[in-house]
Amino acid sequence: MPGSESLAETLAEALPADTGTMDLHVFPDRETYVRIDSPVAQRDVLLVAALDAPDSKLVPLFLVASTLSSLGARNIVLVAPYLPYLRQDSVFRPGEGLSSSYVAHWISGFADGLVTVEPHLHRIEALSDVFSIPCETASAASSITHWVGENVARPMIVGPDMASRHWSDGIARALECPGVFLHKVRHGDRRVEISIPDLPAYTDFTPVLVDDIISSGQTMAMAVRRLRSAGFPQPVCIGVHALFGQATADLLHAAGAERVVSCNSLRHPSNAIDLGRPVVAAARSLLRTLQAPRRA
Repeated sequence: MPGSESLAETLAEALPADTGTMDLHVFPDRETYVRIDSPVAQRDVLLVAALDAPDSKLVPLFLVASTLSSLGARNIVLVAPYLPYLRQDSVFRPGEGLSSSYVAHWISGFADGLVTVEPHLHRIEALSDVFSIPCETASAASSITHWVGENVARPMIVGPDMASRHWSDGIARALECPGVFLHKVRHGDRRVEISIPDLPAYTDFTPVLVDDIISSGQTMAMAVRRLRSAGFPQPVCIGVHALFGQATADLLHAAGAERVVSCNSLRHPSNAIDLGRPVVAAARSLLRTLQAPRRA
């Protein structure tokens, strides 16, 4: 799908696999035309998609997958490093819909398998709770660990809240450096309060804030300010999925961040950390699952 060409090439080279082509055209009335130019009958197809701004991308994705199915594709594996619509994972007020469940049900109807990276799971314990197809989750931790080890002297890994503790603990252990997590209370979409533990022994370490998503940047900006006011050097901010624009980057730098980087799950100017290897491994594992003989 548009915007995913680089990852598609990485997968094709590493698996190895052929690279398919298609014609995807938007008519003046904003409807989408699809034509698959490569033979797909009785073949496993990896459909690679960048699903930021999902409302404009999910219908074309559905049309492409449906066309592949009509042409006889054996298995359609959706490779979507960023998986949208997982935040609405509970009904908070009367009249709300459970978007995570609806979108998962929809995707499960046109794909035979799913590969993603660090999905934003909060109240959902596992993707299998909402998807009815086999799913493989690639971890970004090893890629982030490698980048930090190569680019940050004396790092201290910081998770911006309790939910991100697995980041701070796992990456810190791998790097043999300090790892902490902050305490966050969210008030609505954009207002958060953050407190940091007393860390006088670590003020000569460079804080590395790691989170799965950077969007509004409010949480990270607050954390950066708190760390700077506690006497730490300028932090480095890392997000797996970059869903932010220049205003958020400016906010983080104004708060005191030295650098803001992301993984390449979505194409973004901040991309510095490559996820090719873990995504390839997850795709290879899922293909083995789908190709394994099924018991009667």
